[in-house]
Amino acid sequence: MPPARATAAPASTGAPAPRCTPDELMEVNAARALAGARTCFVGIGLPSTAANLARRTVNPDLVLIYESGTIGSKPTRLPLSIGDGELADTADSLVSVPEMFNYWLQGGRIDVGFLGAAQVDRFANINTTVVRRGPGRPEGRLPGAGGAPEIAANCGRVLMVLRHSRRNFVDALDFVTTLGHGSGPRDRAALGLPGAGPTAVITDLGVLRPDPGTAELVLTELHPGVTVDQVRAATGWELKVAGRPGVTAPPTDDELAALRALKAATGQAPPVPAAPQSARPRKDTAAP
Repeated sequence: MPPARATAAPASTGAPAPRCTPDELMEVNAARALAGARTCFVGIGLPSTAANLARRTVNPDLVLIYESGTIGSKPTRLPLSIGDGELADTADSLVSVPEMFNYWLQGGRIDVGFLGAAQVDRFANINTTVVRRGPGRPEGRLPGAGGAPEIAANCGRVLMVLRHSRRNFVDALDFVTTLGHGSGPRDRAALGLPGAGPTAVITDLGVLRPDPGTAELVLTELHPGVTVDQVRAATGWELKVAGRPGVTAPPTDDELAALRALKAATGQAPPVPAAPQSARPRKDTAAP
């Protein structure tokens, strides 16, 4: 079972961390996970928040790479999508999407892939395609795979960040979009996947890591104020726990200031331009 990575603590860790929200705890710890990395293939959303925060705190030289072909982006705010012009405007280099995937990603030139998920199972497999919503209700369609399957297959290692609930941490995925560790520790090698796959899942409750022997996710660290029982209650399978899980360090003042400044700058992003008047449907035009 993976060893705890932080100061040992009992199952209950006492009062909540002061001065910060559960999301901020998650985002700061996700950023810390990029300390020492050289290059990171960044997903939009929480992964992008963590990667951009890492550049402002623990890893100023981190090279951020986005699926749209930007290498070395240094956005002044969080990008709204992979097509956000801020990524291209601040990049060291722009390449085509085929070159990004064929040369950079499949060539093994990227250290870390950072992904989010709608559903995750005990082997860190990911669903971002579709979710079942119960009898008599249509399936809920999600954004889909994007580049995640290639990122998870080819990056040196993969980090994941998402909020922790039974809705997200499920016993069985409704659809397997992206392979994490399949059904056990030999699956990636059997499929010829060169990367190590997911090495940590950072949530708003703690950190899970794959057991070296089984590849099943194990709770190794709790955030301050979180208990093992809370994490188990928010997990859709019988979650295994490291013998004595560690406790993550609370965010520093500098980390919180950098995170909040980044989000404030994002809130001041220019609005998306409205469609030209000629492109808008006329109100008196009947729908086909």
